[in-house]
Amino acid sequence: MPSPRLHVGPDGWIAGGAAQRSPSPNRDPRPEGTSVELLVIHNISLPPGEFGGTAIVELFGNCLDCTRHPFYADLVDLHVSAHFLIDRGGTITQFVSCAERAWHAGASCFEGRARCNDFSIGVELEGSDHVPFEDAQYRELARLTDALRDAYPLRAVRGHSDIASGRKTDPGPHFDWRRYAALAALPARFLP
Repeated sequence: MPSPRLHVGPDGWIAGGAAQRSPSPNRDPRPEGTSVELLVIHNISLPPGEFGGTAIVELFGNCLDCTRHPFYADLVDLHVSAHFLIDRGGTITQFVSCAERAWHAGASCFEGRARCNDFSIGVELEGSDHVPFEDAQYRELARLTDALRDAYPLRAVRGHSDIASGRKTDPGPHFDWRRYAALAALPARFLP
């Protein structure tokens, strides 16, 4: 039986408890009159290459104990977030309302337009550049994309590497764009 459709409420949050909520302080208002036109796909694992646990949620909530792992020393005073995380099992966690700007893209440019955080939604997939993503992640990313397309005038989906070329590599070589596009019924014009 297919999963029920996701729905973005008027407040920018996935409605009906279909996504876990973990509000991040790392957000601010979008510039007035700015519409959401771009979906940016990332990958993340903390520590790198390790999955599960609470480190990603803690990072986005500014409560990661940076003494727990040597890699975390580079994350001290880092304030980042994404709108969504899809973990290896397919669970969606929302950190920022889609009506607000999450801090996921950093220095970025899309079609000559800088500051992609202003007009994009960021989705983190728990993963890395070195391993394939899980079936459940593709399935839930497609469901989420469908809900976002219903709610906003999205016109493109890009990887972080596409908008921050030379600086970022995610979602990485193991992200299957064709598989994702087929599941989400995305026209070719949406893709990189």
